[in-house]
This record gives sequence, C-alpha cells and structure tokens, in this order.
Amino acid sequence: MNAMPSNIEIKARSRNPGHQRALAAAVATSPVETFDQVDAFFAVSTGRLKLRELGPDLGQLIHYIRQDISGPKESTYSISVTNEPANLRAVMAAALGVIGEVRKRRTVFHVGQTRTHFDEVERLGTFLELEVVLRPGQSPEQGTSIARSLMRDLEVAEMDCVEGAYLDLVIQSAH
Repeated sequence: MNAMPSNIEIKARSRNPGHQRALAAAVATSPVETFDQVDAFFAVSTGRLKLRELGPDLGQLIHYIRQDISGPKESTYSISVTNEPANLRAVMAAALGVIGEVRKRRTVFHVGQTRTHFDEVERLGTFLELEVVLRPGQSPEQGTSIARSLMRDLEVAEMDCVEGAYLDLVIQSAH
C-alpha cells in the first residue's frame, strides 16, 4: 500500500489581504484560480472527514490527519473525487452525521510546490493558507523551511497563525 500524501500547512488570519495577494501574485508560478467551496464535516473517530462541494457535479471526499497547533504542521490526507456530491453528502450525513459546514471563496496561487490560498470564509473573514506538498523523499523539516520562507515573503506573522480547522473557528464564533 502506498503512503498517504502529506503536506506542511499553515493557516493564518490575513491582516492585509490586498497587499498579501499582490505579494503572492509576484511569486506565483501559475495563473491564479478562484472558486467557491462548501465543506461539510462528518463525525469520525480519527482525523477529519469532509465533503468539499465545488459544483453540482464535482466534489471531493477528503480525510486528513493533522495536529491542531499554530504554525507549520504536517498533514496526511487522502482524496476521492465524486460527480454526485449532493447524493454522497446525503449518504454520509445519514451514516455519520454532519458536525458542521464551512463556506468559502478560495483564491489559489501556486508558488513552486506550495498551494497558497486566500480564503474568504463566511462569518470569519479572510485567511491565508499555505500547503507545501511534500515530494517523495522530502522531509517534513524541508517542507517547514519552505513554508517559513513563504510566510516571510507574504508578510505572515507567527501571531497571525491559527490552530485547528475553519470548522473549529465557525463553531467557536457561534457561541
């Protein structure tokens, strides 16, 4: 069996989204993409399981395991694509229960092996997320070094980093 893919990830509040997007555009290695996403999270015993709806005929079921800590952290994940996200959501909801939903508009800049996301999250504001996709044989420490370098380039301060997932922040904001 192949090992699950992994990345080094940081999530931070974007204090100056326009400026930080311009910095990302200046170092991007592919055209920018923007799309809307709805993530439904299901109750599971290990990690997190979400169905990402990208449109009526495109979705991704994503299971991931990641520590809920601030700053760079390793995440392992697996993804399965579906062309019937609404039907899959209904089945998953009936079987496992939905624990929450996150709605966002995501703008993605690719910078080398890093996916740089600017997420406008409903009810929460704008966040910047870096996902350094680790190559075979590449260590988490090497990925962390790339993430920290890009944090400096995009003027992301350690104090802006957040723990956990958007779902955690959505649930906290409801209380």
